[in-house]
Amino acid sequence: MHTNQEKAEAFVRFLEVLDTLREKCPWDSKQTNESLRPNTIEEVYELADALMADDVTNIKKELGDVLLHVGFYSKIASEKDRFDIADVCNSLTDKLIFRHPHIYGNVEAESAEDVSKNWEQIKLKEKGGNKTVLSGVPAALPALIKANRIQEKAANVGFDWEEPSQVWDKVKEEMSEVEQEIKAGNKEHLEEEFGDLLFAVINAARLYHVDPENALEKTNRKFIRRFGYLEAKAKEIGKSLKDMSLSEMDKIWDEAKTKE
Repeated sequence: MHTNQEKAEAFVRFLEVLDTLREKCPWDSKQTNESLRPNTIEEVYELADALMADDVTNIKKELGDVLLHVGFYSKIASEKDRFDIADVCNSLTDKLIFRHPHIYGNVEAESAEDVSKNWEQIKLKEKGGNKTVLSGVPAALPALIKANRIQEKAANVGFDWEEPSQVWDKVKEEMSEVEQEIKAGNKEHLEEEFGDLLFAVINAARLYHVDPENALEKTNRKFIRRFGYLEAKAKEIGKSLKDMSLSEMDKIWDEAKTKE
């Protein structure tokens, strides 16, 4: 691992290269916040993929790509005399110190849960911070992640079940309401009830310390892997999936499960 001095030198070198590219590269020089935004979103998703795969090489690569965008936005801002990368770093450092009074102050926090609760309370008190508990949840978050963050924030101010097991009554209630709307044939209400059911299941995952986004992504990957095995086996026996019976496909599916 590198020393702090080496890390600082590497960061300065990165900024110097970015300055040069911004000045001399035809592509880099014309980029704006708006033009970079789609690329930034893509890079974050690529980092998320690498993290899920625990691919160290690609984690390092994708972190670099994300850092490039942080540097790029800061460079663009500095050209307009708004702020620069030092302002970004100092602002972040000040925020971290302020939001960790159990480290830099005299507040006590014995668990990660205590830290999370303190964090939410501090954010509400910050000058220019969140005006309400849920105002800090970005509107553009994917729905599943947003639901989890909403529930976490509500729980941090005491709006939560007393015991995790109590959530299952809510899950069953929402499932029953979905079944009722299916029988009634009311598509508009059915969508709403499915949303309530998903929200309740996400809440259950949170209460049992399972990240629902990671859990669902692992299931997505498992399904893709098993379905790929099914397709390959069907091709081996010269059949199309459309021509196979469900029982034939189930047999191969079970075979795929035993090979994991």
